[in-house]
Amino acid sequence: MGALLILMAAGFDLSVIALIGIILLIGIVKKNGIMMVDFAITAERRDGETPFNAIRQACLLRFRPILMTTMAALLSGLPLMLGTGAGSELRRPLGFAMVGGLALSQVLTLYTTPVIYLYLERLQRRLAPKRGSRMPSLAEKMGATAD
Repeated sequence: MGALLILMAAGFDLSVIALIGIILLIGIVKKNGIMMVDFAITAERRDGETPFNAIRQACLLRFRPILMTTMAALLSGLPLMLGTGAGSELRRPLGFAMVGGLALSQVLTLYTTPVIYLYLERLQRRLAPKRGSRMPSLAEKMGATAD
């Protein structure tokens, strides 16, 4: 969304080069979300944390790596975005897409991923059968013996 907004604000069309930047963004944003959710799931399973504490701990401990990855990609897009000279009209949409998309996605990743994680956890608890009332296996239903 940020890539498209900054491209529109700068007056660039959605070209193949800008689309390459958007594909790059998808990979980085996906990786950031996976880092947080994977850490939270591991904390829940291994350490017995509640979902809220697990995702909070994931946000605190994974903030620096997420920020470092995003800033490295964002700052590498600045020369493309601000560059002038021969061929810059081809590369500038890539820079704008990278910088705008990463700036907005960084904020959205840090704020929306924990919220969505907690909502999905509540939905899973609501839809999952109660732990005490499990379905008996076929062998238990038929009264199988070990003869």
